[in-house]
Amino acid sequence: MNSSGVDALQREAQRTRVKPALVYAFAAACLVWVFHDVHPRRLLASMSIANWWLVALAIIVDILTYVLQGVRWKLLLAPVGRLSSMRATQGIYAGLFTNELVPLRFGELVRAFLVSRWLSSRFTSVLPSMVIERFLDALWLVVAFGVAAIFVPIPKELTEAADLLVGVVLLASLLFLWIIFRKQGEVNCNRRRFSSRLLKGIALFASQLSRRFSDIVASYRFSLAALLSAGMLACQALALWFMMLACHLGLPLGAGIIVLLVVRLGTAIPNAPANVGSFQFFCVLALGLFGIEKTSAAGFSVVYFLALTVPLWILGLLAINSTGIRLSTILEGAAL
Repeated sequence: MNSSGVDALQREAQRTRVKPALVYAFAAACLVWVFHDVHPRRLLASMSIANWWLVALAIIVDILTYVLQGVRWKLLLAPVGRLSSMRATQGIYAGLFTNELVPLRFGELVRAFLVSRWLSSRFTSVLPSMVIERFLDALWLVVAFGVAAIFVPIPKELTEAADLLVGVVLLASLLFLWIIFRKQGEVNCNRRRFSSRLLKGIALFASQLSRRFSDIVASYRFSLAALLSAGMLACQALALWFMMLACHLGLPLGAGIIVLLVVRLGTAIPNAPANVGSFQFFCVLALGLFGIEKTSAAGFSVVYFLALTVPLWILGLLAINSTGIRLSTILEGAAL
């Protein structure tokens, strides 16, 4: 290999190292902000749980969230192939477990890779269903925020963020509709105009995406998937509220929905494994908007994180093991 090739490999290796380093630095900065002025003894006292039955109920409801997601994904994958709800949920947990180990949400690629193998289909054919998942999640987040605002006074700090979220969802909806209703012949015609292989590949992917979107949305399954998305968000809000009750935070369900919204938005950007750092930061930040003292909020962020993450680790590990494929092989396949 010549010197230019070696230099290119070195630059690529440096870029590969820089991204995780930035992610871990951000997570560390978040944790420093959360705990830097918190007394350890008071923090431990704030982590006490008054009602373990509510914690167990929160865990059950949170697991139900991913079961509903599995049913939803099965419906959205119907144009690609038949997949059981159990298999879809297994793929989701395998991806979640990977996110606990690897930064930058690599688990999303893992679950797409596993399902494409189970359906004997192309990797790209699975991606439209996942894009629609994210669209439905964002749509219901906006609706939930609006409903919660009716019953709970919204802090001024969240007003601009809410307006921005509404704008993003509106633009995404317009783009979504444009892709769905655009004529397939027009897409193919535009694809033939490109001379670059890269541009042709992008146009081909856009054509496949448009066709898959149309297949999914034209079916009754899309409406069911939208209802399941609402159920998922309700389960997450209830799980958070049950944890609040278990830790005696004394906030209403509407406030819990707002806290969940802030945490969901704050951890939407790919970051450190298990969202460590960003999860605690945005949880403390959101609780502070409702007058929860920082030490109590920091203690709750740790309890809430562990209560819902440890079961995910267990079920995710079982999901990975039951695939019969080594985790290293799955990671390598998803990275291709």
